[in-house]
Amino acid sequence: MAHHHGHAHAAPRGGAERPAGKSLLATIGLTVAIMILEVVGGFWANSLSLLSDAGHMLTDALALGMALFAVTVACRPATARKTYGYYRVEILSALTNGVVLVVIALAIFYEAWRRFAEPQPVQGTVLLVVSAIGLTANLAGMWLLSRASHNLNVRAARMHVMSDALSSGGVLVAGVVILMTSWYRIDSLLSFVIAVVILVGAYHILKETVDILLESTPVHLELVEVTRAIEAIDGIRGVHDLHIWSITSGMTALSGHVILDSATLANSDHLLNCIKEMLKQRFCIEHTTIQVESESYAEVGEIH
Repeated sequence: MAHHHGHAHAAPRGGAERPAGKSLLATIGLTVAIMILEVVGGFWANSLSLLSDAGHMLTDALALGMALFAVTVACRPATARKTYGYYRVEILSALTNGVVLVVIALAIFYEAWRRFAEPQPVQGTVLLVVSAIGLTANLAGMWLLSRASHNLNVRAARMHVMSDALSSGGVLVAGVVILMTSWYRIDSLLSFVIAVVILVGAYHILKETVDILLESTPVHLELVEVTRAIEAIDGIRGVHDLHIWSITSGMTALSGHVILDSATLANSDHLLNCIKEMLKQRFCIEHTTIQVESESYAEVGEIH
């Protein structure tokens, strides 16, 4: 018998990604401007924490640049060889950003330990003013990215900006304490806390990107629940070889085989549309490939 495949292709996301590109570009500009300010302020105040944060900003500017590149490339249309287009570039960039976040956290741990062991006098007033400006710019960058599309790549970029904001906030608190008490080790203690927060965020980003690359079932979906929902449709005897995965963040795909009873086999096209509509409305799954089989059909080859 003939086997039917339902193909509900997701619409290109170019229009949705352009605002994300603009937000990323504006955030990069803010990050580079604050980085330059912190370099000047760090040398002026003899502040290692400001110079370290400037290095942090440089790393984040590069990471944001990768995110912008990924968002731009992801808008390119599919080809005969790259049939899903370039959506996975977003995931590769997010994975890279997650790794960079881990490296940043480890670098902060190292610098914090070194500064704790050998504290140096710092001009608290310059430290306070520069860190306050940096914090304001970071919060502006987070606001810009919060208005963009919430795909994984933009979330990774926002994590970088948030790590900058935490770092600037820590330096700001350190500046106040130094002005009031001249206790220079406060900067190191706050840096340890910042590094832990960054590591937690990096863990979540890396976990989700690895799940997507391994084509795991998305965390918001249960394979058993989807299977039962399909089997609940009149005329369907069973479901097997069902797979649900993410092409990229926010774009879910499904493939599977459904077994029809003999009475509804002649009306398989209508039943196929019922399945697709249910998956779209109940589970927000629009990209589907479904093979229809009779109860007597003998599968050729190994089923995974």
